[in-house]
Amino acid sequence: MKDNVVHLQGKTSDLILQISPVVEILYWGDKISGVDAAAIQAVKRAVPNGRLDVDTPVTLSPEQGRGVFSSPGMEGHRQGLDWSPVFNFKSLQQDNNNLLITTEDPVAGLRLVCELNLDPKTDVLQVRHTLTNLKSEDYQVDRLAVTLPLPERADELMAFHGRWVREFQPHRVEVKHGGYQQENRRGRTSHEYFPGFMQGAAGFSEQQGEVWGVHLAWSGNHRLRSDVKTDGRRFVQAEALYFAGEIVLAEGESISTPWVYATYSAQGLNGMSHSFHQFVRDQIVHFPENKPRPVHLNTWEGIYFDHDPEYIMQMASRAAELGVERFIIDDGWFKGRNNDLAALGDWYLDTKKYPNGLEPVVNHVRGLGMEFGIWVEPEMINPDSDLFRAHPEWLLAVAGYQQPTGRYQYVLDLQKPEVFDYLLERLDDLLSRYDIAYVKWDMNREVVQPGHDGYAALDGQTKALYDLFDELGQRHPKVEFESCASGGGRIDYEILKRTHRFWTSDNNDALERQHIQRGMSYFFPPEVMGAHIGGRHCHCTRRTHSIGFRGLTALFGHMGVELDPVKESAEEQAGFTHYIALHKQLRPLLHSGNVVRIDHHDPALQINGVIAQDKTSAVFLFSQLAMPTYTLSGTARLAGLDPAKQYRLQVLDQPATLRTGGVMKKLPLWLEEETTLSGAWLAKAGIALPVMDPESALLVKLEAV
Repeated sequence: MKDNVVHLQGKTSDLILQISPVVEILYWGDKISGVDAAAIQAVKRAVPNGRLDVDTPVTLSPEQGRGVFSSPGMEGHRQGLDWSPVFNFKSLQQDNNNLLITTEDPVAGLRLVCELNLDPKTDVLQVRHTLTNLKSEDYQVDRLAVTLPLPERADELMAFHGRWVREFQPHRVEVKHGGYQQENRRGRTSHEYFPGFMQGAAGFSEQQGEVWGVHLAWSGNHRLRSDVKTDGRRFVQAEALYFAGEIVLAEGESISTPWVYATYSAQGLNGMSHSFHQFVRDQIVHFPENKPRPVHLNTWEGIYFDHDPEYIMQMASRAAELGVERFIIDDGWFKGRNNDLAALGDWYLDTKKYPNGLEPVVNHVRGLGMEFGIWVEPEMINPDSDLFRAHPEWLLAVAGYQQPTGRYQYVLDLQKPEVFDYLLERLDDLLSRYDIAYVKWDMNREVVQPGHDGYAALDGQTKALYDLFDELGQRHPKVEFESCASGGGRIDYEILKRTHRFWTSDNNDALERQHIQRGMSYFFPPEVMGAHIGGRHCHCTRRTHSIGFRGLTALFGHMGVELDPVKESAEEQAGFTHYIALHKQLRPLLHSGNVVRIDHHDPALQINGVIAQDKTSAVFLFSQLAMPTYTLSGTARLAGLDPAKQYRLQVLDQPATLRTGGVMKKLPLWLEEETTLSGAWLAKAGIALPVMDPESALLVKLEAV
């Protein structure tokens, strides 16, 4: 720190803080030079008439006691006292781009410590606050948020809404006055409101504009907001959402916010995604082995609860022939589980369905060269279960009230030691007894009235879940876990530290998946995004799609298939084999390269791609989602390649009707003969696109020559 100024430098962005006596971000944006005393003075704000006589900084935790009239960074009290703390700088510890900033309010008896790091490789900013009670009387914390200021030009926001089978739907909001707020009180990250958004200069797009992306890494309730102060300053806040009386600190006790991850991009949403994706790969997800992500077959939509070991082994044999590398038995394997009305909590093998045990199935799968996986839903319990009949007091609930069931089930209180120990013992036994490489961990119920010993306890429930994952991870470090919550209901960076894959959505409809997977791609790289080829007849939407459209849609993630391969036609099986092989061919590129989303004038056409880090190869998917708006589909400018390199275009897959249908008299020439174009031409002029039928796709690879 020099002259009370800290200058953190990333790869493409800089962050400048001033400390005197508050901690304030003065600048967060593109690389900048000339940072000296005169520069700092040049951005010192004026003090207008009709207001307070002093400047009021928006700090990392704004304080009402300083005259900040917008949302404060924390709210709480000590039996009605110490409700308006003012924190002054006490100390700074700096280790390169890592900061530990301590502030205190001796009157209120509170200490606030901010941990902050700007990752020099990816430009991702990590921030967390910890509040400590320094007095002997308890302190109740109602809110504790991380606040990040944004410049006045950041007046457009892009966030996500959704629901079950329709996650990650984007919407845009102009934030000129007032602000925007989203809350989630459903007890998990939620399908409805992913805890992240992007804000930037008006009109920012995939490839252009300044963007600041923010993500709260938390698997429980949350609140995100973007505010515009009446003086024009902007800021965003992210926080875990607490119920009344949920957080009470005794003397010396602390509460920390979840980590907030944020990044700045001057190259639109693509640049933001490149930073987040690389950060996830470097620091968030930790795969047990350095190997390709195995292609899945999950039995759920194939057999549901109808488990016959002999038939399941037939499914496994056919799956191996298709190229599947990991075979997962879904719901229905444990005792009494013949539908979703009963048996959750009774985590013992159903010996009526499996009279010879599970070993023959596991050994058969392993003998075919595939890994074996299994489904569990440990946090839940059916009223019709031996466990509930023995321990009705194990529910996460408030005594004296009758909770509504959800999916015919209740939630177990993981903060009760006996509940935690029971689940740990059952899961540890399952993973020790059988050769299981993979666990699909589901969570199918929203949480109502989460009470532990009568007190609100969703924060504690979420942390207990993390503890359960951590303990199982230590005991079984080679087992991979999938985070599923009726599909995409628990997707965030904090759960990803303990898991290795997300089930993106229960919806395998390829048309819906095009939108869902693009939405998820803003924050998550393809290798953690479960993307399955479903049956021709989608179980969620009742729509039908060609194997080509289904296969190409599933290509750009962690691929799998979700069906009964024994019952599929020879044509469908040939399609599965083809797209699994194609995915394996492209997997090294897809799971390491930079994801790009191409701006295009027609929303009926969606263009996604992945470009190798060294820009020697790329693959682009042109998906015709609906009827083209115009007679021609125009051109696609494929930015992100090396402008000095020449690239050979190769069609890897195309709609069956592209050359035989009646929508074109003549194809663009590059589809008819070998074509080589420069990266500069591809980015600035582009290629003419064919006219395609709705719900079809074209896959093109580019190789440097």
